[in-house]
Amino acid sequence: MPSLAPDLPARLALAQAIAREAGAVALDYFNRRDTLVIETKRDLQDVVSVADREVEELIRARILATYGDDGILGEEYGLQVGSSGFTWVVDPIDGTSPFVNGMPNWCISIGLLYSGVPVVGVIFAPCHDEMYAGALDMGATLNGKKLTLDPSRNIRNAVTGIGANSHVTPAIVAKIVEDLLTAGGNFIRNGSGALMLAYVAAGRLVGYYEPYMHAWDCLAGYCLVKEAGGWYHSFPTEGEKLTKGAPVIAAAPGAIDDLKTIAGV
Repeated sequence: MPSLAPDLPARLALAQAIAREAGAVALDYFNRRDTLVIETKRDLQDVVSVADREVEELIRARILATYGDDGILGEEYGLQVGSSGFTWVVDPIDGTSPFVNGMPNWCISIGLLYSGVPVVGVIFAPCHDEMYAGALDMGATLNGKKLTLDPSRNIRNAVTGIGANSHVTPAIVAKIVEDLLTAGGNFIRNGSGALMLAYVAAGRLVGYYEPYMHAWDCLAGYCLVKEAGGWYHSFPTEGEKLTKGAPVIAAAPGAIDDLKTIAGV
């Protein structure tokens, strides 16, 4: 059972240490980003640099040095299957577009699955020196301060995050915005889905919705939101489904029903 996941305090501590080390490397690249060679992947908005690859290599090496039997899924190097029942899910730099364009809205995202359930979530935002950390039944914190969501906040008296990419048609994104505004809400998009999920856990956003997102973008944030008292829409984690995209929804208690309606789930 997920609640019997062993060694979670040690794994959480390791994830935070790795995220901080990886964040320092990424921040160094960010501060000299004019020297980076930027490549595109699926389209001109989907970019990657040597910083993404080096940071993921560091994270993988640090994890496997301690937990050699664990699996790892990373955005840049794919899935390495393990035998322990644990799978780390890593986005070395979520928000590469803000990163290469000189904006601070990017982060290191390290999640951990056990029996398909998110049991550790760490998101570190180096430009803000903010460490979001949580683990199953251990709560969530921001720089050590416990996070607890306010049930009185909803889409009408707070702000919702939305995400968009080329996997989703402009018409679908426009309909999400229209439905949210019609329901009395408002929205932001900062270029990092993982960071916006961390903001949901921190109560800065009341919810987040993106129609198509990958596991490495969302599973760390899902753990944080759940441990702060929120809700998330399940993400398929069985076998190859873990490597595919799916709808991502997370919400504080007061926004759950509205976001489910807007998302049609």
